[in-house]
Amino acid sequence: MKIVHTKDTMSDIYLDSVRIRQQVFVSEQGVPNDIEIDKHEADCIHCVLYSDDNEAVATCRLLPLDEGAIKLQRMAVQKKYRGKDYGRLIVEDAETFAKKHGYQSITLGAQISALGFYEKLGYIKEGDMFLDANIEHYQMNKSL
Repeated sequence: MKIVHTKDTMSDIYLDSVRIRQQVFVSEQGVPNDIEIDKHEADCIHCVLYSDDNEAVATCRLLPLDEGAIKLQRMAVQKKYRGKDYGRLIVEDAETFAKKHGYQSITLGAQISALGFYEKLGYIKEGDMFLDANIEHYQMNKSL
């Protein structure tokens, strides 16, 4: 198993990330494609977790915000690999990457169904529920 990062939106790594996101967000959750692929793609660090047989199984992206803060977005695990700890691994890798590059905090918008997952990883829910792509979310933050 390995986790790879890229900013190159023409790379195979990025395309693997997009394939997972398309499956999870567009096909499974009904997120419109024009919302899923947005204007921030080239500004993000795209992370992909590959299995031992080199299949892309999980992804997320990191969007640098202001000084010291970064936003974790588009975290997704292929359906057949859920429940195998890959989500935790990709999030922890993203946090390590962010720390290594000088970020002091990480934020994300968590779907309500994922609140417990992020709370176990030390994220704190803040503010009121909001809709993103017509899905209920909460803002969550973590100090690095």
